[in-house]
Amino acid sequence: QVQLQESGPGLVKPSQTLSLTCTVSGGSITADSYYWAWIRQPPGKGLEWMGTKAYSGSTYYSPSLKSRMSISRDTSKNQFTLQLSSVTPEDSAVYYCARTREVVVTTRLPGDYWGQGTQVTVSS
Repeated sequence: QVQLQESGPGLVKPSQTLSLTCTVSGGSITADSYYWAWIRQPPGKGLEWMGTKAYSGSTYYSPSLKSRMSISRDTSKNQFTLQLSSVTPEDSAVYYCARTREVVVTTRLPGDYWGQGTQVTVSS
């Protein structure tokens, strides 16, 4: 059974960099044909795909966030990390990591695995 767990600070000040790590168990982040994504859901809004790290190491970003974010991975720890710079209160959301079969994630699909999500609030 694949399990994903998000970790990181729940409160970030405006203009700082948000950093979240997803720790994966039960499956390798380098396993063929799987993608490892970050998705967020602001309060009262729908899911927003942020970016994806492929099994191959390739990285894909949402155009709207590309200039502010990066996704890296540590294969020795089976983790992948999101960094989002210059945050504003509009970046407050529940942040999810997920294993998917698609690069762009717009909804949960059968066979996907998601973490439970972590609330991040941007406030001074």
